Amino acid sequence: MNFNNVAFEASFGTSRQLPPSSLPEIVFAGKSNVGKSSLLNKLFNRKNLARVSSVPGKTTTVNFFKTDDVRFADLPGYGYAKRSKSEIERWSELMDGYFSGGRKILLVVQLLDMRHPPTADDKVMLNFLTETGFPFIAVLTKCDKLKPTERKRQSEYFANIPELKNAKTVIECSSETGEGMDKLRAFLQSEI
Repeated sequence: MNFNNVAFEASFGTSRQLPPSSLPEIVFAGKSNVGKSSLLNKLFNRKNLARVSSVPGKTTTVNFFKTDDVRFADLPGYGYAKRSKSEIERWSELMDGYFSGGRKILLVVQLLDMRHPPTADDKVMLNFLTETGFPFIAVLTKCDKLKPTERKRQSEYFANIPELKNAKTVIECSSETGEGMDKLRAFLQSEI
């Protein structure tokens, strides 16, 4: 797979709009403000492929990006408190429809902020992935924001939490420095 040959394909706000799954899909999931868009841009060596915002919860649709042989799905972030009840219901319907729609989900890349323990919403998502049998990896974002002793402590912490026991691997990444990107690309390549 050529990580430099990726293009934005389309966005969908409800599950009824989602087209049938015609290619294997690699899904990026995580809470609002975990750095999904920044990570996708760094992964594909593009500055503005995925929209980055300083305001949490900006991604409210499923955004598809396509390469020759695989589709990447950027899911809306969860856990953002400043959402209306109708928006939360729409998001829930979209996620339920996405995951239960018989899509060709090859892998879920679950992003977690390395600086903090998983939130209750993170744990719900990780347990959902385990219970449904979707293969997943954990990417610990913002590793560059930690001092060496803090980072070592957080690495050990994440290595021992029960919610990650079924993860295929755990990769520490930084969208700013690029640390972990080669490892993430190599893992994704091996899964296709």
